[in-house]
Amino acid sequence: MSARPAAPAASAALSAASADPAPGATDGPLPVLGRDVLVPLVTGGEVTYAALDYAASAPALQRVWDDVAAYAPYYGSVHRGAGYLSQLSTDLFENSRAAVARFLGCRDEDQVVFTRSTTDSLNLLASALPHGTRVFVFETEHHASLLPWQQRAGVDVTYLGAPRAPEQAVEALERALAAREPYGPALVCVTGASNVTGELWPVRELAAAAHARGARIVLDAAQLVPHHPVDIGALDVDWVAFSGHKLYAPFGSGVLAGRADWLRDAEPYLAGGGASRTVSRRADGGVDVDWHTTAARHEAGSPNVIGVHAIASACKALTEAGFDALVAREQRLLARLREGLARVPEVKVLSLFGEDAPRVGVISFVVEGWNSSHFAAALSAEYGIGVRDGLFCAHPLVRTLLGGEPEPPGECGAPDAAPGEPSLNAIRVSFGAGTPDEHIDRFADAVQQLVRDGARWSYRTEDGRCVPDRGTTVA
Repeated sequence: MSARPAAPAASAALSAASADPAPGATDGPLPVLGRDVLVPLVTGGEVTYAALDYAASAPALQRVWDDVAAYAPYYGSVHRGAGYLSQLSTDLFENSRAAVARFLGCRDEDQVVFTRSTTDSLNLLASALPHGTRVFVFETEHHASLLPWQQRAGVDVTYLGAPRAPEQAVEALERALAAREPYGPALVCVTGASNVTGELWPVRELAAAAHARGARIVLDAAQLVPHHPVDIGALDVDWVAFSGHKLYAPFGSGVLAGRADWLRDAEPYLAGGGASRTVSRRADGGVDVDWHTTAARHEAGSPNVIGVHAIASACKALTEAGFDALVAREQRLLARLREGLARVPEVKVLSLFGEDAPRVGVISFVVEGWNSSHFAAALSAEYGIGVRDGLFCAHPLVRTLLGGEPEPPGECGAPDAAPGEPSLNAIRVSFGAGTPDEHIDRFADAVQQLVRDGARWSYRTEDGRCVPDRGTTVA
């Protein structure tokens, strides 16, 4: 990967926010936006918000926000302008591409394509598959990596069942690839870390199994890249996809990085300016287009320069903080959280690979006798703790973990299920580099109090969500 070096004036203009490296994770959480936000409690008063929904969207690192703010006055269109700000923005955009390539350990021939999100990245790759490609995907995937393939004409999709151990995943893939007929292009799609259980998947082993049978593999790293280093070469995967908003950057930007050939040979994902190198009129009144063969081929239109700069800033900040320290601190918080939940017998933690399986800071669970939406709403309204409830855009996986197809839920204040019966949905708590120890302790204490004493407020269903009933008083 190569990029133009930033102009000296551009470097000087943007150096202030990036001068100080990110603090080491061993000293505590990395500074993030919103760490001091106060939220009202339905029972009265305010409390500092405990953001424990990182798996959906992580708060932006303060370092990232400072870098974006430093660039904002110099904002300009990229690639097409002769003016100073346009050239500065172009340098910033292309050097951000190089920074992401370094962060991912991209090979020299790899391309880094900027997209809107992981979902957009995988849909882009799906649009680039050669006709007749066989796709193999586990039904345990997030919808972003489960669904795009069947929308592509001329692509045959094989959905593999939910493995109960990492080695079972590898064996199931090996059997499926061995049975494919006719032999032709094939792609395996797998997550690096589950967005439901947080469990780490055997990516290297799955990549080896895929390549042994002539297949390629794409890694959905949306939940992995904020928690662990991801190296394309070391993992031996063909592509990696992830989102900026999982990586402590603002919304609206994502990455697809990896092999260039299928992307180079495919029709542009979007047709328009930037993707086209030259356009000429034909004698019959039509037009001929010569499309770029670089990443620009799939980046038509004016790109999200600020979003791209934010991703690159986050990559640099995490690298400077040191993943060894980040992982060690997260594992300490994870052990602390699991110890707290283990003190509540009514809590059942969901897992595919077993309690001892390595995982990132994501845990989903159900509480016996509780409606999960009611429980999550009470955590928010009465304790100022933000978690998530539902099926987490991974419906087949959560239904497998819960033991069957759920019925439509009733009022949120009603019990979710009688003891021994399957729950309707689950609760997910997730955290990361910006999470203070105190938030983990508050959450564990709140779970114990809710199970022991019950909710202190009445709740009702409104527009499909469980919300406090403002017409009631404290119980």
